[in-house]
Amino acid sequence: MIGKERLKEIILSNREFILNQIGRIIKRENIILPEKLNKVVILYGVRRSGKTFVLFDLFKKYRNESLYIDFEDERLIDFEPSDLEFLKEAFLELNPHLLNKRKLFLFDEIQNVKGWERFCRRIVETENINVFVTGSSSKIMPLEIHTSLRGRAWSIRIAPFSFREYLSAKDVHIDRDFVYGSKKIFVKSHISEYMKWGGFPEIAFLKEEFERNKVIKEYLSSMFFKDLVERFNMNNIHLLDALIDRLFSSFSQKFSLTAFYKQYKDKFPFSKDTLFGYYKHFLESMLIFEARKFTESTYKRLRNPAKIYVVDSGLARRVGSGDLGRLLENIVFLELERSAEEVFYFEETKECDFVVSQDGKFSLYQVSFELTEENTEREIKGLISACKWLNKKAGMLLTYDQQKEMKKEGVEIRIVPVWKWLLKKRGQATFLQTRAFMNPPFREDSRKRGPQTRKN
Repeated sequence: MIGKERLKEIILSNREFILNQIGRIIKRENIILPEKLNKVVILYGVRRSGKTFVLFDLFKKYRNESLYIDFEDERLIDFEPSDLEFLKEAFLELNPHLLNKRKLFLFDEIQNVKGWERFCRRIVETENINVFVTGSSSKIMPLEIHTSLRGRAWSIRIAPFSFREYLSAKDVHIDRDFVYGSKKIFVKSHISEYMKWGGFPEIAFLKEEFERNKVIKEYLSSMFFKDLVERFNMNNIHLLDALIDRLFSSFSQKFSLTAFYKQYKDKFPFSKDTLFGYYKHFLESMLIFEARKFTESTYKRLRNPAKIYVVDSGLARRVGSGDLGRLLENIVFLELERSAEEVFYFEETKECDFVVSQDGKFSLYQVSFELTEENTEREIKGLISACKWLNKKAGMLLTYDQQKEMKKEGVEIRIVPVWKWLLKKRGQATFLQTRAFMNPPFREDSRKRGPQTRKN
């Protein structure tokens, strides 16, 4: 148990830290909030993706109504579930004018407090308090959320920076000149850096290559240990090492668990159940994603190998391959995955990289770093085959820097540079337009602009 006076000290020190030491915050695009819905908002995602800074941004906007607590703070090492009520009381004693007004509670790394779900649900539903929580644990992911919050939580995945957010971090403000004028050379230099180093916020702000390499190495060590070994009690280290190596070296390629089992079953002991369990944990950790084969049969979808994509191109390059074509495909997948309902790959007589399902409609994408005499026919025929299979009259072929439009076999094909495609905003809404549920005193002056938001 922690005394109220100690809690008040922590509340005030956190306030001072956020307001006086946290500088410019990059506005995130992948945040859509309910308009008039009393739910606990859960920000989840891979470690170091920027969840805490979303909370900082909210605190800065609503500083006079907000409480911020980081439950990984060593001063809270003895914090118990019953202390949540004392924490609320300590905040109100510091801010008695908020007693009958709407308040905003921001809880970082909430998974460290057992029973937090019931407390948050109660204060949201009965005490006029909006609650945002973050966590790196799989326990706060949508599929794992506690039954007490089922139907009462609004989950938002926070990913590393998109290319647009990355440019914002670099103080690059996009306008028409960047797409069509001489400034596009400047943007193209940034897409090269983005492919190489990825979009983790801390990496984006570092300038020295030595520092970037060091931080990425530390990220990997932390993610593999805390997000896999520690969280899921993965104690077969030989299997874990082999699976890490194979998964990260297979990004933008098909990966078969059956083939992996056959290759390694005689090298060290492990069961198929353990292998499939470890693979599931990789997916739950959000270090990797999978795209399944496009087919109407669920059985065929699961029987065919999935294509693997890594959460960030910087990690992919550091652990796996530096192949530019595969890195480009990985970046395209991550961008599609932010807004699409489902992303598949197409494989019949020909292959197409992505079939994207959104609002009952399909879009087709092929990715090739560069179209040459050797690969142009293969890439275009794969896209055409997928378009005809789905009765679509158009498809897109994304390259590093080539642009052209053509029509073949009745299919319109747009060849577009990936950097130009990444600059396009897809289905975004402003923060203020999605925040009507925060009634006064939270409503801002309409002349002020909030961060851009967009559905994951």
